[in-house]
Amino acid sequence: MASVIRSISSSAADEAEWALRCDMAAIFRLCARFGWSEKIGNHNSVMLPGDEPLFLINPRGHLFCELRASDLIVCDLDGRVISGRGELRKVAFHIHARIHLGNPNAVAVIHVHPQYLTALSMIDGGRLALSHHNNLILNDRVAYDTEGYAPVDDDEEGDRIARLLGEKTILVMAHHGVTVVGPTPHEAFDELCSAERTCMYQITAMQTGQRLREIPDQYRLNYLGRWGEKRDARLHLDAWRRVLDRQEPDYAS
Repeated sequence: MASVIRSISSSAADEAEWALRCDMAAIFRLCARFGWSEKIGNHNSVMLPGDEPLFLINPRGHLFCELRASDLIVCDLDGRVISGRGELRKVAFHIHARIHLGNPNAVAVIHVHPQYLTALSMIDGGRLALSHHNNLILNDRVAYDTEGYAPVDDDEEGDRIARLLGEKTILVMAHHGVTVVGPTPHEAFDELCSAERTCMYQITAMQTGQRLREIPDQYRLNYLGRWGEKRDARLHLDAWRRVLDRQEPDYAS
């Protein structure tokens, strides 16, 4: 009986991991479509369910547009590759492992360089304004790093980033890009989409040279709960996966 239970548990764990792999592969492909990745850099990860702290992440040297579910490697929080082909990029380890370790709610971590949020990270005092309806839910979820002067190359810097995030879900990283975390890949992805789109509206409006309209502060939602409880995050990623199923079905292989 014990062997049967172990077999059932192993099968369920394998199915859960494959579902996460397919979601993550879809997110990599979509980040590539949206122009959010930096050549073969940038990295997205998700903790695997189970007693042992392991996470899935993209191996070094792959474009986002070529990654498949089976390409993702499994690593531990010490940076060892437990399974899969390829190596873990050093900067990816220092960012992702330390965030996963320091933020239990950061099950998924997406680190990319999208055009508008990255531009905001390069502006002195750059902040999301309270000018669009999306800002009413987003702005209280954003932390801003003002001291990231060089690439992340040690655990100390990774821990600093994790502390800056705290209970927030979005970190605009000075001179760098953005990191978004969430309890699931689809929630982190959907929140990133909303943040980048809203920042696009703001920067586009700023280019007119006109003053931004400000929404009165009383309309802020002051919400730090799960993104998926306020937005259709699962439905959003599922919709894009249907597109990928038609156009790039190998992502789920």
